[in-house]
Amino acid sequence: MKEQIKTLLNLNAKINRGDKKRIEKQHKLEKLTARERIDILLDESSFIEIDKFMGEGTFNQDNLSHRESADSVVVGYGTIDGRLLFVYSQDFTVNSGAMGEKHAKKILKIQDMALKMGAPIVGFIDSSGGKIEEGLDTLSGYGKILRKSSILSGVVPQISVVVGPCIGGAAYSPALSDFVFMVNGTSHMSLNGPQVLGSTENEEIDIEKLGGAMTHSKTSGIAHFIDDSEEGSIDSVRRLLSYLPSNYLEDVPRYDFMDDINRVDNKLNEIIPEEYHKSYDVKDIINSLADSGEFFEISSHYAPNIVVGYIRLNGSTIGVVANQSDVLDGVLDIKAVNKATRFIRICDSFNIPILNLVDTPGFLLDKEQEYEGVIKHGARMIYAYSEATVPKVTVVLRRAYGSAYLAMCPKDLGADQVFALPIAEISVINPEGAANIVFKEEIANAEDPISVRQEKIIEYKNTVANPYTAARNGYVDDIIVPSLLRPRLIYSFDMLATKVENRPLKKQGNLPI
Repeated sequence: MKEQIKTLLNLNAKINRGDKKRIEKQHKLEKLTARERIDILLDESSFIEIDKFMGEGTFNQDNLSHRESADSVVVGYGTIDGRLLFVYSQDFTVNSGAMGEKHAKKILKIQDMALKMGAPIVGFIDSSGGKIEEGLDTLSGYGKILRKSSILSGVVPQISVVVGPCIGGAAYSPALSDFVFMVNGTSHMSLNGPQVLGSTENEEIDIEKLGGAMTHSKTSGIAHFIDDSEEGSIDSVRRLLSYLPSNYLEDVPRYDFMDDINRVDNKLNEIIPEEYHKSYDVKDIINSLADSGEFFEISSHYAPNIVVGYIRLNGSTIGVVANQSDVLDGVLDIKAVNKATRFIRICDSFNIPILNLVDTPGFLLDKEQEYEGVIKHGARMIYAYSEATVPKVTVVLRRAYGSAYLAMCPKDLGADQVFALPIAEISVINPEGAANIVFKEEIANAEDPISVRQEKIIEYKNTVANPYTAARNGYVDDIIVPSLLRPRLIYSFDMLATKVENRPLKKQGNLPI
């Protein structure tokens, strides 16, 4: 048996070592190897590999010594901060990471294990595509992985880290994930490669512009995070997972923190300008509210007129949806509501309470938005809030008008608590527009219509579009001094921690698409 043990140890070492020349080529491209990525992601020495010997060819005592790799994907499990995680990492140094039947089987096994054990799954994608020589077996592998990803959706967090090419049917896999990471300069994702599109359109297409990290981060919105290095992306993955529970049955992780629950920040009394035409950065407010001022933003380059991400309050994860006054005056448009809708549904899937910070004058006034179905897209956001059963707290910072007020989760859409700052304006329409309609004849018949209109705008603000009117009618639970907002939110979310909200039994709802 000594010889057999020696053979096994040598084979393990050979597979772990990989092909030196191909690894050097990978490093010259400023890319890590499949195993290096896993080692950086997981806690030290925690990785347990599965199916190392699954791959092409046949095993017997005569050919063991010629074995060089564990096929074109490395799979297994380990821990991050002591928490179980499943991982697969495509190996571009083996057949350019191409997927075949065995490759797919290895990923499917890890997906099944993640489902049974209720633990997140992270996939590093670095592949030239499918093995054409395996024909439909390759397509079948892709199809089975995509179907399993759909079944896993909402059960455990699924994270895709695109660290190389991801072309054709493989691109659906990141799109089905909860979160997608890409690396500037080395990540590329598209259904059709530049050569195919170039031949069709008779022009040379740049792969970076077609499917690079910034394209998918800023234009398509498929990528939620973009980093300049693989190490940076992996560090962001670890940070993201610290905010998420391992599965839909768990509560959010809770961490010890050094921040004061009753901390008062007088800067909050000055951040928001009283003049409604002046803008401010809503992230300054989010950072002030968060434990230790830490905000983990998601999709920062896409639809920046709305901000989404995670903070901690009293050590527990809270999802934040906030209108960004600094971009387009915080108006809502198709991209913004789709970004928010996706985030709201992920929060609800994994028991993450939601904080809404509202300051929007309405939806973007643009006929192209109407042609492209802004009504339908806005309805998705309303649907998502209405469907969500996690604790929801809404704070009207300044403006909340009309259909945008509805889209940002008022009491009528299921907000458990609604607060407003003293300068808030809540109305079916902005005061200027309301004055033109309500006092139309009075203004038209006045000797000085401009002055009368200004008086009527102020009158409408004082009698209708103010937080005290909303509070008197029960649409706002309390009006809060901005500096006291953090402790009040902590107490509210603590109170809501035991919330239970039942819904009618049904197979599924019909999200507007």
